[in-house]
Amino acid sequence: MTDMTTPHRSDAMRLVPLALLLLAALLGGYALRDHLSFDALAANREALIAIRDANFLVTVLLFVAAYVAIVTFSLPGATIATLTGGFLFGTFPGVLFNMTGATIGAILVFLAARWGLGDRLSARMDASDGRIRRLKAGIDASQWEMLFLIRLVPVVPFFVANLLPALVGVSLFRFGVTTFLGIIPGALVYTSVGAGLGEVFAAGQTPDLGVIFEPHILLPILGLCLLAGLPLALKALRGQKDL
Repeated sequence: MTDMTTPHRSDAMRLVPLALLLLAALLGGYALRDHLSFDALAANREALIAIRDANFLVTVLLFVAAYVAIVTFSLPGATIATLTGGFLFGTFPGVLFNMTGATIGAILVFLAARWGLGDRLSARMDASDGRIRRLKAGIDASQWEMLFLIRLVPVVPFFVANLLPALVGVSLFRFGVTTFLGIIPGALVYTSVGAGLGEVFAAGQTPDLGVIFEPHILLPILGLCLLAGLPLALKALRGQKDL
């Protein structure tokens, strides 16, 4: 009896971290929806500046830890956190602090998903025959390009981009590198917006968060997307010729 139930218990325990992340996302989304907002940042901006000026290093560490928690638990306010990084620390080094927090949080989600589901799913795809096996082989051959592409495309939700690679056997190294480098364009845009919040607050206005869709910003990002997707297109064309 013990031999039969132990594997099932082991499988269930592997899902615990991912289940906790999902539960925290639901609870946090409900409890913090009014606290991680632009209005909250505007109301507490002077206190935040005072804390930063009193102890810069501690403020950086607390900020990065908070950003990690927001990303890991998919809490509302990731954009506000990025703006805050720019507001408190300037475009640089604020963008580095934002990217560090986002990357660490993404890695934690990735590890939870891979430990709970990804390892077994990837192994089953490797052991399967026919179309699924060919699909897995195609993914493995183009991991770098695909990972950069899902980070660069502005419409891919960050949480989804953290989960999918874990389900298809992407290595932690590739995931971490492509996450850190792939989020540079978006992080740089919103951090620079945050760096200019002082004038926005003084005017009693709200920042234009749609700036990333302005042609002079969106077109270069789309160019990077095309560059990342070009090897995929070439491989697809070669595959059709081989057929």
